[in-house]
Amino acid sequence: MAFRRGVGVDLGTSTVLVYVKGKGIVLNEPSVVAFDKSSKRILAVGEEAKSMIGRTPGDIVAVRPMKEGVIADYEITEKMLKYFLRKVLGRFSPVRPNIMVCIPSGATDVEKRAVLEAAMRVGAKRAFLIEEPMAAAIGAGVNISEARGSMVIDIGGGTTDIAVISLGGIVVSESLKVAGNNMDEAIFKYVKNKFNLIIGEQTAEIIKKEIGSAIGDEGKEMDLRGRDLMTGLPKSIKITSKMVSEAISGAIKRITDGVKMVLERTPAELSADIIDRGIVMTGGGSLLHGLDRLISEATGIATYVADDPLTCVVKGTGMALDVIDSLHGGILSYSYKR
Repeated sequence: MAFRRGVGVDLGTSTVLVYVKGKGIVLNEPSVVAFDKSSKRILAVGEEAKSMIGRTPGDIVAVRPMKEGVIADYEITEKMLKYFLRKVLGRFSPVRPNIMVCIPSGATDVEKRAVLEAAMRVGAKRAFLIEEPMAAAIGAGVNISEARGSMVIDIGGGTTDIAVISLGGIVVSESLKVAGNNMDEAIFKYVKNKFNLIIGEQTAEIIKKEIGSAIGDEGKEMDLRGRDLMTGLPKSIKITSKMVSEAISGAIKRITDGVKMVLERTPAELSADIIDRGIVMTGGGSLLHGLDRLISEATGIATYVADDPLTCVVKGTGMALDVIDSLHGGILSYSYKR
């Protein structure tokens, strides 16, 4: 049966998105919380909290409670989730929603239970989990019920989830703890080592988005400002897309190696299907210039980015509630009813 009051949550390392049945995506905010260290009082959540990163006084801390796709700080995550759901549903909503939360395919039972309990404590009537690559496939319009193989690569902020799907289940999968945030960190370290320049987390992300490239062939460049490591004074340099490609090459190689590893473990019949249908990429990391081409060259299989890749996971998470009775074969990792 389809649930009348359904909420899908993409509880990501970098961003939280919420999908409400009948309304679509109603929230898209950074998964960042700012709080007072002494009192533990929450001061800001989402966009407002992200703007505080690197700019707070000593007694205020801005943190990401999710790390590599799983809960790193249970208390802060629960408060963040409660804040977002109240913002979406209203503080005094009389109807408890059924909540589907997506998780990385490599999440442990302990991590699954933690996510479920957080969803229940914020007011869910029933809580369910769905693995990220399955949600991404549904949101990208892949027909998951067919007896044919489909391959999905979802590159988020904390994890890259790779899966081969057939007959409504995940046949082979791999969850890599390397994704967009690792690329940002690699850019930060590259700039520090090459130019003796300290930049912020948000600056590294902007560099990746504006001139980042998996193949370094764009010839783009941008002015970059930061703090000189030697003098402690502000300093300005130029950085090119080729430099960014060099900086993130390690993370890119781990992703392409992971894709090849999943293909090596895929049954021959499904491999033939994937060759015919191609590989679908979703998530913010899929937008990195040239990454689809690089994966295609590495595997010999046509690779393309889904329409609106940033929202595929949350759309698929919400849509899964409408066909919940037909989901099987590993789509639902857990369900919990109180």
